[in-house]
Amino acid sequence: MSKEKIIKKRKSDKIEKLGKSIIQHGKLNDRVILLSLNPEDDNYEIIAEIENLAEENSYSKIICLIRTDDLPDFILSGYKVEAYVPKFFDGKTDCIMVSKFLTEQRAKTPRKQLGLFSDLLEITEVEDNYEKLQNFRMESLNESHADEIAKILQQTFASYPFPIETENILKGIQENRLFYFGIWDGDRIVGLSGAEINHKEKHAEVTDFAVLPEYRGKRFAFHLLKFTEENLKQKNIKTAYAIARLSELGMNKTLLNASYKYSGTLVNNTHIAGQIESMNIYYKHLN
Repeated sequence: MSKEKIIKKRKSDKIEKLGKSIIQHGKLNDRVILLSLNPEDDNYEIIAEIENLAEENSYSKIICLIRTDDLPDFILSGYKVEAYVPKFFDGKTDCIMVSKFLTEQRAKTPRKQLGLFSDLLEITEVEDNYEKLQNFRMESLNESHADEIAKILQQTFASYPFPIETENILKGIQENRLFYFGIWDGDRIVGLSGAEINHKEKHAEVTDFAVLPEYRGKRFAFHLLKFTEENLKQKNIKTAYAIARLSELGMNKTLLNASYKYSGTLVNNTHIAGQIESMNIYYKHLN
């Protein structure tokens, strides 16, 4: 069975409004995530509702992206800080990622993976000398490339935490929310990266790094990351952040080489590449 078919059989978690706040939940990631906490909503009411939702569906984790001012209410409700991104909101206010684990298994610390990652942090240095990519070209992608973007992502990942079908990618591009960048070998896209931009808050997630197997080992991810950053600067984005698999030391090294700061690990957080994995958080201020 192809990886593409595996992805299409998995039902993506759904995004819904809770009051004026936004959540995502479902069995794929087996969690509730509070994506946006609206200041007009009562914190304790939102906490109660997401916990009821988690109990009703037997989810094993809740994670919330909140402002620093909201942190005391969540600590009092039993949540623990896992990661943070400084100046996440409009280049001013920090984002705190707080979690509550609802089963012992979900809360289990990936000790071996964290040990290997700790070793990586000790030896990895920022690369100041950036040489341009030779023999390939990098370009911004557009709506006409949506189908090819989807195919490359589906070839790369056995599962993904958000929908990566053509229609979802096309919709994001049309909404001026998703932006993609590609490395070309002749008339063929052989590597790509993406950015999901929040124009109001002036932050962007650098994401969707995928390189065809026969082109790996050429540091395409590093070049794509640099190219993505330059495009984000032109769009007046102040903070870039990334979510990297703890188990994939290569991508973590790429981010560290490019001056991204590690700021925490979301333990057993995301269904990607066929299983629930822990994810590292990185950030970089662009302006």
